[in-house]
Amino acid sequence: MTPLPEIQETRDSWRVGSGHTHAPGAKTPEFPTQRRRRAAALALVLALTPALAGCGADEPSGAEEPAPASALDLDSAPMREIAFELVSSAENSSLDWRAQFAYIEDIGDGRGYTAGIIGFCSGTGDMLELVQAYTATEPDNPLASYLPALEAVNGTDSHEGLDPGFVTAWEEAAEDPVFQEAQNHERDTVYFDPAVAQAKADGLQALGQFAYYDAAVMHGFDGMLAVRDAALAVANTPASGGDETEYLEAFLDAREAEMRKEEAHEDTTRVSTAQRVFLREGNLTLTPPLRWQVYGDPFEILALSPA
Repeated sequence: MTPLPEIQETRDSWRVGSGHTHAPGAKTPEFPTQRRRRAAALALVLALTPALAGCGADEPSGAEEPAPASALDLDSAPMREIAFELVSSAENSSLDWRAQFAYIEDIGDGRGYTAGIIGFCSGTGDMLELVQAYTATEPDNPLASYLPALEAVNGTDSHEGLDPGFVTAWEEAAEDPVFQEAQNHERDTVYFDPAVAQAKADGLQALGQFAYYDAAVMHGFDGMLAVRDAALAVANTPASGGDETEYLEAFLDAREAEMRKEEAHEDTTRVSTAQRVFLREGNLTLTPPLRWQVYGDPFEILALSPA
């Protein structure tokens, strides 16, 4: 198991939810062993150029510093952790995304119940898909009996047929590793994988890949594409010869404009005091240390763990 980044967070209680739609995904690649590659490269340079070794005593030792994570895409193992922690800071005011499998409440955004690691909603279809997939794998589960009600309330904010027992059933199911894996799979195939794949096709590095993913979490993959279309009216993607920073500024402008269309999402700090901070720091690779705020709460991820 890949160790988690060193983390410091400030608050761990208040939760915020979101709404979603759907799309297919792609497979997650392995994380390359960059530290060993750097060490091998350094040894080769020293072997071929003895003069370098001789002048090292009076030179700074920066060549021995660990390699930055600049070559890592968001779907590498340590960057996935960063992505999930960044989203969790906005959705649950905590970097501990694994503690959110049991989270469920109606936040009054017109999407019914919001629940789980990225805020699956009873009114937007992804919660229904999740419970259907869980039941297909494990038919005798606490949520199976609520499938007819979830089908009936899809597209509404109604709790009809869900109350009073659905919240307790969700919390019970969240203790089941099979349900936890079902949540992970739904997140990856519906949101993370397709968003990152689109960002890569657009020539974006890890920050842009995250910007697409976070937009998909809140607005659905199709909604993210609509934000992208608005950005394309202003700037070209790097893949089309555009400047990456200029394009991401346009994308984040369009994202904040889309958020302000809904009262429940009019607080745009998950963009304005998080993603835009990284962008204006020039950190297109999301290389730690990362420091940001959401809803006024400060968070930081200090470093990637060694490979």
